[in-house]
Amino acid sequence: MNKLPSKKDILDWISDNPTLTAKRDIAKAFGIKGPDRIELKKILRELESDGHLSKRKNSFRDPNQLPPVSIVEVMAPTSDGDLFARPLEWDGDDVEPIILLMTRKSDPALGRGDRLLAKLTRVSDEQYQYEGRLIRKIGISPTRVLGVFRQTSEGGRIVPIDKTGKEWAVPEQGSRGAKDGELVLAEQIGPKARMGLPKASVVERLGNPSAPKAVSLIAIHQHGIPDHFPDDVVAEADNQKPAPLGNRTDFRDVPFVTIDPADARDHDDACFAERDPDPKNKDGYLIWVAIADVAHYVRPTSKLDQEARLRGNSTYFPDRVVPMLPDRLSGDLCSLHEGVPRASIVVRMQIDKDGQKLGHTFFRGLIKSHASLTYEEVQSAVDGKPNDKCLPLLETVIRPLYDAYHALVKARELRAPLDLELPERRVELSDEGKVTSVNFKDRLDAHKLIEEFMILANVSAAEVLTEKKSPLLFRVHEEPSDDKLESLRETAKSAGLVLAKGQVLRTKHLNMLLQQARDTEHSELINMSTLRSMTQAYYSPENFGHFGLSLRSYAHFTSPIRRYADLIVHRGLISAHGWGDDGLTAFDIENLAETANKISETERRSMLAERDTTDRYLAAYLSEKMGSEFQGKISGIAKFGIFVRLDETGADGIIPIRSLGREYFDYDQTTNTLMGSETGITFSLGLRVTVRLIEAEPTAGGVAFELISINDEIYKRTGGRRGRGDRPKRMLVKSKRKDAKSKLKARRRRTGS
Repeated sequence: MNKLPSKKDILDWISDNPTLTAKRDIAKAFGIKGPDRIELKKILRELESDGHLSKRKNSFRDPNQLPPVSIVEVMAPTSDGDLFARPLEWDGDDVEPIILLMTRKSDPALGRGDRLLAKLTRVSDEQYQYEGRLIRKIGISPTRVLGVFRQTSEGGRIVPIDKTGKEWAVPEQGSRGAKDGELVLAEQIGPKARMGLPKASVVERLGNPSAPKAVSLIAIHQHGIPDHFPDDVVAEADNQKPAPLGNRTDFRDVPFVTIDPADARDHDDACFAERDPDPKNKDGYLIWVAIADVAHYVRPTSKLDQEARLRGNSTYFPDRVVPMLPDRLSGDLCSLHEGVPRASIVVRMQIDKDGQKLGHTFFRGLIKSHASLTYEEVQSAVDGKPNDKCLPLLETVIRPLYDAYHALVKARELRAPLDLELPERRVELSDEGKVTSVNFKDRLDAHKLIEEFMILANVSAAEVLTEKKSPLLFRVHEEPSDDKLESLRETAKSAGLVLAKGQVLRTKHLNMLLQQARDTEHSELINMSTLRSMTQAYYSPENFGHFGLSLRSYAHFTSPIRRYADLIVHRGLISAHGWGDDGLTAFDIENLAETANKISETERRSMLAERDTTDRYLAAYLSEKMGSEFQGKISGIAKFGIFVRLDETGADGIIPIRSLGREYFDYDQTTNTLMGSETGITFSLGLRVTVRLIEAEPTAGGVAFELISINDEIYKRTGGRRGRGDRPKRMLVKSKRKDAKSKLKARRRRTGS
C-alpha cells in the first residue's frame, strides 16, 4: 500500500496539472490502487466540501483557477478596440478574473454577448488574468431578466419587474447568495423549458427594489443603458483644459444669457437679441445663439468620442442623469456657466419684422455668459415682477429677446407647424427619493422663446451645411401613413369633427382639426389621436424634411453636450468653415448611416427608460392612495381592457375587461372602440370616467382601476363579473355594430355631413 497524499499534495498537483484532474488521473499520479481509491475519494469529497475544490463532471479543479478550456462570454469592446471576456464557470471566492481574447484574422466577428469555447492561459498582468483563444463560437448571450428574487426550498424564483408576469426558477447553486426580496439581474441557463418554469442564474445583485432611488436603477439595467464610464474615458476628460481664445472670435463682451429649468444640470446654449442696425431691415432683429463647442474637447476617434457614440445621448430621470459625457465636460468645461469664458460655436441670424430669416453667419468663438437665468424668473421679469438678478437686464437683454421672439411667432403662424396641446408631467422627489407630488409643467412664453431660437439655429446649421455640400445628420420626421390618417379621420368623425380628404396633407390641415376640438370635451381625444398618427422622428444622412415642424431642412445643432447627432453637425461646421483639424473624419463620413441608425436606437431606448421610470414613480405615489376614486379620461382601447389617464397626475392605468361585467365586449380596431353585446354600451377614446384604484405595483409600474362611472353616469355591470365558462355573444354584438353604422350613415345623409 502506497502512502496516501496529503490534501496539500493533491491541491498542488491539480494546480500544476490543470488538464489531469479526474480522480483516475490523481490516483495514477500518486500510485493509488485498489481499496485505497475509496480513501482518495473521501479526501476529494472533504476538499470539495471545504471549498478548496469544485467538481466538474468527473474531474476536480481549484475553484480559484479557471480550467484550461472553458466557456466565456464576450464583453463590450473597449475604446481601444480590445475584446475582453468573463468566465461562465467561475466558483472561486476571489474577484472574477478577466480574460483578454487573442483574436486571429481567421476568427469570425465577435461581439458583446457572444459565447465562446476558449483555450485559456494564465498570465500575470494588472488588467487581466488570462489570455483566451477561440476554439469555437457556441452561441449568443441568453435571455436576461431583471426581477425580484424570492427564496424557495429548491433555490428561488425571480418575479420580473416588467409586466409579463412570467417567473423564472433559480437552482440553489445559481442564486449567488441573493436574499429574499432583493432586486437581481439574471440570465437564462439551459434550453427553453417545454413544461414548467424556465431556469435562470443570478448574474448581479442590485439591492432593495423598494428603495426610492432604485426606480431609475431598474430602468437603467432593464434597457441596457451604460451608466459607468471606463477609467480611461474619465482620465481623458479629466486631462482636458479650458479652450484658449486663439483664432476664435472674441464674444466675451456680448451680453449672452442662458435660460434653463431651475434644476438644469448643464447649460449648452446661450442667446442674445438686438435691433438690426441695417437700415434696409427696418424693425428687424439680429438673434445670436451660442452653443458649447464640445467638438474641441471630444476629438474624433478619441476614447471620449467612442464612448459618446456608444451612448448616443444623455438619459434624464427624476433623480439622476446618465450623461453622454463625463462630468468634467458636461458639468464643467462644456457648460456655459455664468461669468466664465467658454468655447462656443456662435450663429448670428438676421430676421425681418415678420420673423422671416434673411441670412445667417457662423463663428467659432469664446463667450462669457452674463447671467444664468431660469424660465420662471425671466417670465416674471417680463410680466412686471423682475427679481434683483433680472432687473438690470430687463431693458437691455430680456425685452429685446421677447421682441425678437414675437417677430418669430408671426413666421411660425405662417409656417403652421403641428400645434399639439400635450402637457408634460413633472415628478417631484424628496431628498430621500420619495415622490412628494406630480404636477404638469407650465408652458411659459419663456419656454417658447428658447424653443423658437433653437429651431431657427438648427435650420441655419442644416442650410449652411447643405449649401457647402458637407455631410451631416438631418433630423427627419416623415408624414403620417395613409392607414394612420384614416384611423384619425374615423376618430374625428366619431367626435363630430372633420379632417378633410382628397388633398396633400399639411400640418395646417391637422391644426384645423385641433382647433375644432379646442375648448370642447373632445380636445384631449383629438390631441392624443393626432400624436398617435405621427411617425417617429429619426436621424438620417438623407434629407426627407421635418413634417411636424413644417420645415424642408432641419438638423440638431443646439445640444452637443447631450446628443451625439449635434456633435456630428458641429464637426461638419468646423470642416466646412476650415476652423481646425477636429472636424469630420473619413470614419465619420463613411459610417454616417450606421451612426444615424445607432443614435436613433439609443434615443428610443432612453425615451422608453424615462417613461418606464415615470410610470414606476407614479405607481409608488398612487400605492398610498389605494381605494381612492379619481377623475380621468379613456386614453386607450385594447382587446383586454381600457386604459385611463388620470386628470390629477397624468398617470395611466388599465381597467381589465374582466371587471366590466359578464357580457361579451367586441373590439373594433378601425374605430378603436369596445362594444358590449347585451347593453350596447360603447367605450371610446376621450370619454370621461370615474375610477377606483385597486392596484398599484411600484416595482413593475403597473396601475389597475375599477370603473365607477362614465360621463357622470354610474356604470352598471351585467350579471356580475364575466367568468371563463361564459359563452360570448359575438353574433349579437356584430349585429348591433351593423345597426349602429347604418344609423350613422343615415344621420350623415340627413344632415349632409
